[in-house]
Amino acid sequence: MSVEISGFAPARFARVKDVFAASFAAGEELGARFTLVEAGEVVLDIWGGFADRKRTLAWDERTLAPVFSTTKAVAALMIARLVEAGKLDYGQTVASVWPAFAQAGKGQVTIEQAISHQDGLPGFAEPMDPGLWTDWDAICARLAAMAPMWPPGTASGYHPVTVGYVVGEIFRRVDGRTIGTAFREDIGAPFGLDLWVGLPDGADDRLAELQRPTAVPEFGEINEPTRAAFLAPWSSAAGKAGADYRRMEVPSTNGYATAEAFAKLMGALANGGWLDGGEVLSPALIAEAARERIRGQDLVLPFVMSWAAGFMRNEPNFPWGPGREAFGHSGWGGSCAFADPERKLGGAYVMNKQGVALMGDARPRRLIEAAYAAL
Repeated sequence: MSVEISGFAPARFARVKDVFAASFAAGEELGARFTLVEAGEVVLDIWGGFADRKRTLAWDERTLAPVFSTTKAVAALMIARLVEAGKLDYGQTVASVWPAFAQAGKGQVTIEQAISHQDGLPGFAEPMDPGLWTDWDAICARLAAMAPMWPPGTASGYHPVTVGYVVGEIFRRVDGRTIGTAFREDIGAPFGLDLWVGLPDGADDRLAELQRPTAVPEFGEINEPTRAAFLAPWSSAAGKAGADYRRMEVPSTNGYATAEAFAKLMGALANGGWLDGGEVLSPALIAEAARERIRGQDLVLPFVMSWAAGFMRNEPNFPWGPGREAFGHSGWGGSCAFADPERKLGGAYVMNKQGVALMGDARPRRLIEAAYAAL
């Protein structure tokens, strides 16, 4: 089915617009948006389709999409800002700001190990009520008491949900605010970014309705960390915690954004930290946050991963074009946001028809490849 593509795509990006339209024509999209920012300027911004499953509400420039794990890029940025301010060091222990975290042999786990999925807490092996995810303090207490599933620092194992509580609690204990509130007050509101950790009041009518995937992701050989992270019935709120969970500022899963807002944020990280005349992070801290912390076969994802301080690094899997220094994050269903400092390029893709790829969904991959070909 052909869909009208709205927004703007200059002549050099005509191929990107064609690729976007082709995804709709092939039935791969319900509603989606793709934005590119080059050297601080929005150079491409296209959207189309519908914000609801009944196809009665057109996707427009105000439509907010749930971006799930793409939210982790915001968490990485906010931790980096604490490091920049001298309030935190990547090498200090989590227990130095959160003493209870030292339980069960975790006393030497560092901030950078925790934020790069090395602390061995990808999920809970023991059954629990999924509604507990709405109780921040209870989840944090469980994580503090939990024994690691592998020796911390020896491997990464992706934490789809729990890393948001660990990193969010570190941030809260140092800054006094939640990551979502701090982002809104320090970056979101001042720079007019329609990007939120926790759905804001009054935004429900702008929220895109998800069309869930019809299959499950391919995890490869299932082990205990993968089961705890993704496959246990209690591994996420997954609708069981109700609307309350949407409001929670969980900086691993609960982001809501337009592609434009996320592309502007990542575009700043690709452009020396500058966003509309203000600095969100210095070039030195961008480089430090994006520096590789661990590389190897992930114990949860079926990939060899290179993790920075909270960011996925583009290399070695290259889900976001050819940039070897690019970094960002992908989210459940296909969303992604990335920064490529070599090209001063930031981009974001959001949608509401979810795919099953764990990383590098074919839809944004095609768009990004077409965009790089036009540069």
